Amino acid sequence: MINQAIKNLYTATIGIECHVQLKTKSKLFASETNDSRNLDPNTAVGHVSFGMPGALPVLNEKAVELAARAAFALNTIPQKFSKFDRKHYFYPDLPKGYQISQFEEPIILGGYIAIEINGESKRIGITRAHMEEDAGKSTHPEGQDYSLVDLNRAGTPLLEIVSEPEIHSAAEARAFAKALYLQMKYADVSEADLYNGNMRFDVNVSVSKTDTLGTRTETKNLNSFKAVEKAVEYEIARQIEVLESGDDIVQETRGWDDAKQRTFSQRTKEDAHDYRYMPEPDVPPIVITDEYIAEIQSAFPTMPGELRVKLQSIGLQAAQIETLIEEPILSQFAVTLVDEDAVKARTIINWLTGEITKLVIDSKATWKEVISAKAQLLQLATMVAENKLSSTGAKELLADAIAGKNPEEVAKEKNLLQVSDEGEIEKIVSEVLADNEKAANDVKSGEVKAISFLVGQVMAKSKGQANPGLAQQIIKKHLGL
Repeated sequence: MINQAIKNLYTATIGIECHVQLKTKSKLFASETNDSRNLDPNTAVGHVSFGMPGALPVLNEKAVELAARAAFALNTIPQKFSKFDRKHYFYPDLPKGYQISQFEEPIILGGYIAIEINGESKRIGITRAHMEEDAGKSTHPEGQDYSLVDLNRAGTPLLEIVSEPEIHSAAEARAFAKALYLQMKYADVSEADLYNGNMRFDVNVSVSKTDTLGTRTETKNLNSFKAVEKAVEYEIARQIEVLESGDDIVQETRGWDDAKQRTFSQRTKEDAHDYRYMPEPDVPPIVITDEYIAEIQSAFPTMPGELRVKLQSIGLQAAQIETLIEEPILSQFAVTLVDEDAVKARTIINWLTGEITKLVIDSKATWKEVISAKAQLLQLATMVAENKLSSTGAKELLADAIAGKNPEEVAKEKNLLQVSDEGEIEKIVSEVLADNEKAANDVKSGEVKAISFLVGQVMAKSKGQANPGLAQQIIKKHLGL
């Protein structure tokens, strides 16, 4: 085990590649479905994916549009000219013997992803992003001397995003992966479902004591932010230990064992010349006009960074903001509430990140239903602001409001409306003080906490309908405070 003092002598340099599955109905160069999650193996495969002689690829126009949208999500614009190349390698899940990709002239060059670490902002540069088709999936049954191939995934449209090697810690790697995920999700480029492999991360890690970069390894197919962080953390420690023992780092591809929380060697890492790239003769280049770029940009949605600033303006806690940002439909709804009435918005957002989230988790409501009930939620927040309803009473009515019912009518039916009539509360306070002389004397003696007890007794006696603020004022008046 290498101690921290020795680790501090090394600088880690990390670059991340992310394969983003584009949100199209069909494959990149063929008409088969792009969603084969519930299909039997090898049932969403056509002549192009099978590599049948004479089968010609036809580019999916929607995939180009989504890649262009991704450029804006990466804080740049798409290249006006890009083209496809053949990337050759031989593996059972690639029947053609080559993958159609973009090598020399990708659709995206440059850009950045903004992250925040320990309260400080940092931009991680993007080297490039290129379109390519996915390969099939190989399965190796344990204890058997054969492998199984499913080509349903072959031909799935991907955008491979490559970062600059500007990440220097496991925490930064995780922050980058999370930020990139949100950018792709908000831009509606991908379903961004990590569990189903819509986004897969490869991390390239090297360590060095000098300004010269060390030999890197690539750990592939990480499908969670935690896995990205832990794989980088492990690989940094492993490489330092290897170098400190006097050995050299082998440039290789490694896998991640989530159960054992460690990386393991898979194969020697290939370089670009090993793939024998050549121009793709059957797919014409992509030419994008200024008008097309302007059209994509004009319809581009508000992104997480801008939404965060808007939500911070009403004093929300960072954890609340991140809960909202996790779901585009939720954060955008919150911002419309802020634009309409910032004070009431804060009340509703507290419900959204608390009680309403529980209702959704328990399948008692959907986010679509919540957003459709905007008018009812605003009415409920108004009732709280006007002291017609207690916070506790409002929470009891959330399910009814989301179901589209009139909150005031339901509050009357359930006897939840607050009593703000001073005469009525005066009577209740007199009874409570008579029944609780000790607590009243404690308050007079300076026991401030005792007043909460008395307010609680008023609320109990009024069956929760008394206005607690008014009750407290009247108690203080009776006790000469």
